[in-house]
Amino acid sequence: MTTIYNSNAGICYVKQEFIIQRPNKTEDTKTECQNASGKRKFDNNEVDCDIKKIKNDEINSTNSHKDKVKKRGQNKARPKTFQDEKENKPCPSIINISSDEEAKPCQYQNCKYIHSYLDYLKLKKEDIGSECHIFNLRGRCPRGIACRFGSSHITVDGYNIVNKEKEKLWLEDTRNTMQTTLQIQLQKKKYDFSTAEKLVKSLDIRKGKKIEYDTEKQNASDFTENKCTGVVTDEDVIKTLPREKKTIDWENKLYLSPLTTVGNLPFRRICKFYGADITCGEMALCESLLKGAKQEWALVKRHESEDLFGAQICGNNPFAITKVAQLLQENAELDFIDLNLGCPIDLIYKKGGGSGMMHRLPALETSVRGASTILNIPFTVKMRTGVYQDKKIAHTIMPKVKEWGASLITLHGRSKEARYSKLADWEYIETCAKTVHPLPVYGNGDILCHEDYIFRRELAPSLQGVMIGRGALIKPWIFSEIKEQRLWDISANERFDIIKKFTNYGLEHWGSDTQGVENTRRFLLEWLSFLYRYVPVGILERPPQKINERPPSYFGRNDLETMMASGNCSDWIKISEMLLGPVPDGFIFLPKHRANSY
Repeated sequence: MTTIYNSNAGICYVKQEFIIQRPNKTEDTKTECQNASGKRKFDNNEVDCDIKKIKNDEINSTNSHKDKVKKRGQNKARPKTFQDEKENKPCPSIINISSDEEAKPCQYQNCKYIHSYLDYLKLKKEDIGSECHIFNLRGRCPRGIACRFGSSHITVDGYNIVNKEKEKLWLEDTRNTMQTTLQIQLQKKKYDFSTAEKLVKSLDIRKGKKIEYDTEKQNASDFTENKCTGVVTDEDVIKTLPREKKTIDWENKLYLSPLTTVGNLPFRRICKFYGADITCGEMALCESLLKGAKQEWALVKRHESEDLFGAQICGNNPFAITKVAQLLQENAELDFIDLNLGCPIDLIYKKGGGSGMMHRLPALETSVRGASTILNIPFTVKMRTGVYQDKKIAHTIMPKVKEWGASLITLHGRSKEARYSKLADWEYIETCAKTVHPLPVYGNGDILCHEDYIFRRELAPSLQGVMIGRGALIKPWIFSEIKEQRLWDISANERFDIIKKFTNYGLEHWGSDTQGVENTRRFLLEWLSFLYRYVPVGILERPPQKINERPPSYFGRNDLETMMASGNCSDWIKISEMLLGPVPDGFIFLPKHRANSY
C-alpha cells in the first residue's frame, strides 16, 4: 500500500509499528489528564499536567471555560525551579581548605553562614555521586566541602584532598570573566567612556546636525593631537582611531546561532565538539553590561575550545551600543561583536531594541558607524526580514548597514511577526545577499539535516555560509552530518552520553555545589524541551526529518529512546535525575521555550 504524503503537509511520518495507537479523546479523558498530575504520557501535543495546573491557577479560570481562556505568556510569572537555602550554606572562608592550609578568618562581621566544617557536614544534603568530575579533571574542586560529589575529595575532618600534580598542570579554560575592579568601576560609573561618547556625538545625525565640543574640557585623550575648535566632523574622528581591523575568513563556515538561555557555554562546547566553526554568546543587554551585572557578563564568557567566538549585544541607543563595544574590546577576548536586530521579544521590541531598531534608521546608523569605528575587530549584524510578515524591509536596510561599516550580515528569513510559525524565505535571503555583494552574508532558518543545508545553499548561492539555531538544539550533531554529508541514525545511548557530557560541562561552568547542580539541571531541562523533538532516523517512514513536521506519538526502539521522545516535562525531569540526583522539595519547572512551532 502506497502512502500519499502530500495530503497531510506538516506531518512527520513514523513507521506504523512505532506509532502509539490511542482512542479519540473525549471530555472524560481530558479531565482525567488534567487531574492525573503524575501520569506518564507520550503525547507531544499535550502540556504536562503539572504545568497546566500552574497556568490554570494563574489565570483563575472556571472549570467550564478553562480551554477557552487565553493563557498568559510563556515567560510571564515563571516560577523559580530552585530556592537556595541561605541559612545552611558554609562560609566561603572554610569551603576550600586542605589539611596543610590554615583557615582564613571570615572578613564579614555579621556573617550568617556556617563557620565550622563539622557543623556544615552534619547539615549537608546527601551526595549525588561518589566521583567528582571536576576533582578528577583539575586535581582540586573549587566547591570544596559544598560539592555534592564531595565524598571523593573530603576527609572526615572536613578538609579537602588536593592532587598537587594535577593542580599544577591545570590551566583555566574559561576566559572573559569579569574582574571585581571592573565591576566596581561600572557600578560607580567611574569607567572612562569619553572616547565612545565623543565618537557618538560626532556621528549623531538624529537631529540633522553635528554637535560642537567645548574644547576647554578636552584632555590628552582627544582624538587629535592639537586641540581643535569648531565642529568635529566624521573625518576628524575616524582618521585618528585605529583602522586596522582583524579580518576573518567567513567562507563556508557553520555558524551556531546566539541562542537565548539555551546557547550557554556548556551547550556551545557540545556543538564545537561536533564541528561548529563559529560560536557566539547569548544576547547580552547593553544596559546590564554597563551596570556591571554579573549574570549579563557571564554571557560573554568563552571556552578555550571556541576558536572563533563573538559576543552578541542588544541595545536601543547609539551611546549604549558604542560604549559596550569599547568596553568589551578593552576587557574581553573576542573575535567579533554582533548587534542583534532580530529579537522578537516584546519586552525588547517595545523599548526600540532588537527588531525595533529596523524602524529607527537614524539611531541604527549612528550605532553601526560608532561601534564599527571604535572596534579593531569585525562588527557584525543579525537581522530578520522585517517587523511585519507582509512588509519585508531587509533589502533596503542591508545596503545601508554595509555602507555604515558592518563586516558581516546574518539574515534570518522570517519576520518579527512570524516568529517561528512560517518557513524561512531563502529566496528573499538570496535577493538581499545580492544587494550587498561582496559583503559576506549568512542565511538562517529551517536547517535540520545536510539535505536542508545543500538545498538552501543552492537556493542562495550568493551566501558565504549558514547559521544554524533550532536545528542544533534538536540535534547538535548536525554540524558533523553536514560536513560528512550523511544522515546519522544516532542511538539513544549515544544521545544520553551527549546529555551526560553536557551535565559535566555544566558542573564545570556553574559549580558542583547545590546551586551549581540546580543551575545545570535547569539549563539541561530547557535544552530537553528541544531535544525531545528529534525523531530517530531508524523509525522514520521517509527520512530525513524536517523542522516544520510534527510526528505522531510514538514508541522508541528501547525504553530510553521512548523516554527521550516524550514531550512531558516529568519525563525530562526523570532524565535529569538520572545524572543529577533527585530534584529538591517543591521543585517546579516551566520551560521558557515550549518549542511547539512546527
